[in-house]
Amino acid sequence: MSRDQELKERWELVVSKLSNQFADGDKLDLDAIIYLIGIQELGQLERKFKKDHKLDLMHIAICKLLVPYGYYELDFVDKEGWPHYTIKEQLPTLKAGEQSVLMKEAIVNYFLETEYIK
Repeated sequence: MSRDQELKERWELVVSKLSNQFADGDKLDLDAIIYLIGIQELGQLERKFKKDHKLDLMHIAICKLLVPYGYYELDFVDKEGWPHYTIKEQLPTLKAGEQSVLMKEAIVNYFLETEYIK
C-alpha cells in the first residue's frame, strides 16, 4: 500500500472515530479535530471555552502536533495548566494543500502514538 493511501485510510479512521464519539456521527473537519486535540492536551475536558480560548486551544494542538517534526518544543506549563511552546524552526512556506497533508499526517501520528487508532 502506498504511503498516501495509508495516510488517507488512517485519516478516514480518525475522522470516523472522532465524529462518532464527539459529533453524533456528523463528520468533523480538520479544524474541529485540531480543537479536540487542544482540549485533550490542556487536560481540562469538562470546561467550557470562550472563542478566544478556542483559538488558543487550536494553537496548543498545532504546536503539539508539530513537535515531532522539530518545529516546536514545549517550553513550560503555566500555573493555570496551559502549555507554552517555543519555535525551534520556522515552518517552510507550504501551499494550502500541503499544509493540510502535513496536519493530517501529524494528527494520524498523534492518534497512533496515543493508541486511539492502530
